Amino acid sequence: MHIAVVGSGALGLYYGALLQRGGNTVSFLLRRDYEAISANGLIVRSILGDFHLPEVRGFRRPEEIGPVDLVLVGLKTFANDSFRALIQPLLGASTLILTLQNGLGNEEDLAALFGADRVLGGVAFLCANRGEPGTVHHLGAGKVEIGAFGETSPERAATVAGNFAASGLECVFANDLLKARWQKLVWNIPFNGSCALLGQSVDRLLAAPRALQLVRELMSEVIAAANVQGLSEPIDPSFVELMIEYTEAMGPYRPSMQIDREEGRPLELDAIFFIPLARGRAKGVEMPRIEALAVFLEQSCRP
Repeated sequence: MHIAVVGSGALGLYYGALLQRGGNTVSFLLRRDYEAISANGLIVRSILGDFHLPEVRGFRRPEEIGPVDLVLVGLKTFANDSFRALIQPLLGASTLILTLQNGLGNEEDLAALFGADRVLGGVAFLCANRGEPGTVHHLGAGKVEIGAFGETSPERAATVAGNFAASGLECVFANDLLKARWQKLVWNIPFNGSCALLGQSVDRLLAAPRALQLVRELMSEVIAAANVQGLSEPIDPSFVELMIEYTEAMGPYRPSMQIDREEGRPLELDAIFFIPLARGRAKGVEMPRIEALAVFLEQSCRP
């Protein structure tokens, strides 16, 4: 399978590297890493074992890649206005588009531009950060759930999930993509948001009893909103404790939103906060703690 990675940050570099090592042809659309990867390949520092890809197909422009079988979208959601320019040159008659982005609304944006019959959605539970140019650090987890969206057949989604699994990724087919997205938000909203606002890694929040209690309350608000969205099955309240246990294994991990704020980049507030807030409110569920966190984050980004 020929796969183009659009959004070669930590997520795109890590999954793209595994897919290439698994036998796929992978073309990376690169910016800051272009020179380093062109000269020296891609280095993965991983808790599962380091490896180096000495030859990597790196490009500056999507027109240089041309049509592929699958476009893997790893862009931050604040860059969704570049979808058309970055993805259109990569599309052939049967090209699929898989978004592994955070939050809600990404599949809908892609479907509006390129057709609902092409779009797949995925949820990545990954702890990874970029290092020096040409290097990505895999710190933990890595599971991917891939599901169909709109008019895309579940069989096509299952085929892509099978390809990922055959390449060594922990990957499963998600029967209910919407549920998988809300489950990821149960983690993303409290930890991405609180760590970004406070400038503290996840272990600091877990170690402070009052902060940890607020994390649990934020998670419960997400679950309450999720469970009125028509999911195939509700998210059980016990999922809160599963996410706490999952986070305890991360150590001093800095979520992506914390890194973005510390480095002066925009934050993914719409997809992770304001769209879920609007969807909860539309179903009669208010999320006051989440709304307060979102407002403070938005204010913190103002000059």
